[in-house]
Amino acid sequence: MATDGPTAHEATAAPGAPPTGGTTPPPPSSPDSDYLKRRALRRGSAGWLLLTGLGVAYVVSGDFSGWNVGLSKGGFGGLAIATLLMGVMYACLVFALAELSAILPTAGGGYGFARRALGTWGGFLTGTAILIEYILAPAAISIFIGDYVESLDLFGLTSGWPVYLACFVLFIGIHLWGVGEALRFSLVVTAIAVAALLIFAVGAFTEFSADGLNDIPVDEGALGANSWLPFGLLGIWSAFPFGMWFFLGVEGVPLAAEEAKDPVRSMPRALSIAMGVLVLLAMLTFFAATGARGAAAVQDAGNPLVVALQGDGAATGLSRFVNYAGLAGLVASFFSLIYAGSRQLFALSRAGYLPRFLSLTSRRKAPYLGLLIPGAIGFALAASTGNGARMLNIAVFGATISYALMALSHVVLRRREPELPRPYRTPGGVATSGTALVLALFALVATFLVDVTAAVIALVVYVVALGYFALYSRHRLVASAPEEEFAALAAAEAELERP
Repeated sequence: MATDGPTAHEATAAPGAPPTGGTTPPPPSSPDSDYLKRRALRRGSAGWLLLTGLGVAYVVSGDFSGWNVGLSKGGFGGLAIATLLMGVMYACLVFALAELSAILPTAGGGYGFARRALGTWGGFLTGTAILIEYILAPAAISIFIGDYVESLDLFGLTSGWPVYLACFVLFIGIHLWGVGEALRFSLVVTAIAVAALLIFAVGAFTEFSADGLNDIPVDEGALGANSWLPFGLLGIWSAFPFGMWFFLGVEGVPLAAEEAKDPVRSMPRALSIAMGVLVLLAMLTFFAATGARGAAAVQDAGNPLVVALQGDGAATGLSRFVNYAGLAGLVASFFSLIYAGSRQLFALSRAGYLPRFLSLTSRRKAPYLGLLIPGAIGFALAASTGNGARMLNIAVFGATISYALMALSHVVLRRREPELPRPYRTPGGVATSGTALVLALFALVATFLVDVTAAVIALVVYVVALGYFALYSRHRLVASAPEEEFAALAAAEAELERP
């Protein structure tokens, strides 16, 4: 592993670092300066609009497919309640993250927040969980893109490794071009997908029938089962992971903080607007698709919006449009998740939690190895397994762990450092983040109800990563990395306050 930067045992935090997470630059000739100069991102590349588009892009593919499987777990009522609870969890989490990202606007995102609140172990636990989510999810979505390409008969291609390879090569190439160009591309594709969802809702509501909402047969042996909860009360819990699909990924917006314009103001604004857009899209898509054709018809559909529009009949102009737009939604989420994974890997590597060479940036200030290596892993997983659903379930497992730890970080910082300057304050304070914490823990348990194998695989990966940290990297952390420096500043202030 590269050793071109000072470790936590060799360097100390700059004493004049501002409380909002910025750092005092070391002298130009210092080892710290050289180390960080080779790991610099392009600052000021994204305003609030691009950040909002990024937040919606992470998630928008989930409106086109995946969520409907929750109908087979909980029925309409069960999935509706699960989606409501998961929406509350994400809203509470987003408000907490808006405060945390204004305090510490760096590329570390969740890792940086947990590092300050929970120490090095908490930072690594959170960062690793986020990496699991953002490396596995693009691999899964590349498989879904391949399925769409085949179903639409585009270019005569069939779903398989050439399509997955083309996805990774093309879209990683755009990211290597530059962050500003990448986020603008993402915004355009996301706008197309959102417009298609709104058009779909208008068309589907013309055929809406409330009778179709509860047409799934009732399991008489399930506790509390009825026509609205055909699988009983446990079905609500089992539907949690699918309710998450309407929002999964929005928490990744803070990973762009280091490349944002005025992140202290733009980050809370972008997070709030993105969450509002996603709530609206979730409500329209869920009710329109289920009411137009019936819950039973769309519960197992690979393309539920198209099924909702045409059923078993011939394709219509609107259903074809929505089908193509679904591909745009998948591309938007795939593209933005690659970005998020590269920035989390960059931050963990820059601070020494992972091999330091992974955080090197190109002349265009792109973390090229942080893009290429996760991309290679994602392509290998997609080509070798072809099991997108399993990989998404593993990603959800990692996501729920990170949510719990990020919410806990907010609670701890509010309790332990009440005087820490907070340009933005979470409405409701610790009650809000505490709600997110409790719901995230319930969602984590629900992953075992849905796919035990996926949860166990993710747990094994987690344990291996923790072993690497415990035995090796925790002794080689880079104290001059912004997230580490911010945490060291807190420790120094606490030491000074002791009698």
